[in-house]
Amino acid sequence: MPIRYKNVCLEAFAHTLPEEVVTSQQIESWLEPLYSRLRLPEGRLELMTGITQRRFWPPGMPPGRMSIETAARAIELAGMDTRHVGALIHGSVCRDFLEPATACGVHHGLGLPENCMIYDVSNACLGLLNGMVQVANMIELGQIRAGVVVGTESSRSLVENTIKQLNEDTSLTRNDVKSALASLTIGSASAAVVLAERQLSRTGNRLLGGIARTNTDHCQLCQSDGMQTLMNTDSEALMREGITTAATAFTKFLDCMGWKVADIDKTFSHQVGSTHRRLTLEALGLDPRVDYTTLEYLGNTGAVALPMTAAIGIDSGHVEPGDNVALLGIGSGINVVMLGVEWQSEP
Repeated sequence: MPIRYKNVCLEAFAHTLPEEVVTSQQIESWLEPLYSRLRLPEGRLELMTGITQRRFWPPGMPPGRMSIETAARAIELAGMDTRHVGALIHGSVCRDFLEPATACGVHHGLGLPENCMIYDVSNACLGLLNGMVQVANMIELGQIRAGVVVGTESSRSLVENTIKQLNEDTSLTRNDVKSALASLTIGSASAAVVLAERQLSRTGNRLLGGIARTNTDHCQLCQSDGMQTLMNTDSEALMREGITTAATAFTKFLDCMGWKVADIDKTFSHQVGSTHRRLTLEALGLDPRVDYTTLEYLGNTGAVALPMTAAIGIDSGHVEPGDNVALLGIGSGINVVMLGVEWQSEP
């Protein structure tokens, strides 16, 4: 599905990180009963994923509380008058309640206008990108002047419950453990994006459009009843089919943008693991030097991974005025969203 915009700009990316750092070495020490029983070599978690550490929020921290902080920072960075914010979308896997929408508490905490449309979006690791498309659509249609997309992922319960299950279930074999590997790479973080109409924009960073593509023949490869409990993932098959879907989508993306691979100056992609990143960039024909990565020290932070990485990369000077920037989102399901940005300046 091709998407084109003429009147939408990206005003700000913001992120918030937890203070508590948990290394892969620590996780393996907590898995000592499993490692001893199956005689697993130490260091395999980091070796297989390229992830040295991830972070946890304090126990019991509701995602919405951090989303308020991150969204407020994004609005401040954008210099946005909140009366112009006509939509707020909360797009992370994690949320405060089944109902009401986490966006309700975030809206209240930010003091946004009563005429601001609010709701949650859930689509695995693509929630925030889907939210960006929806806000951009509303801006392009002239329904709103600006909008905020925000989310916060919390990995503590998922990782701790996975460790508990692996240690207690003595029937598990080495092969059984593979399906839990992805759960041990999950990290916590928060990210927010502000979008605005061109007339209101202070940056001129145009969101040009993009594509969306689905391949639901493989919707069973990663399944969870929530990041607070357990997740079962066929990591090898998910990586293989995800990269195949992304490669097909990338061809459509280039056609939609009118770009060649050489026209892409910088990229931000979903952060899964080092092997996934390498093989994805190879399949898309992209030079790894144009891509920015955070997976090594933040792990896989779900739906906030790409916008959070963009926020950190922008802060570090990875993107320069005049760059064509590609946002390459891939999520279980399998779903792909790729967006193109004409970058001009930081807020």
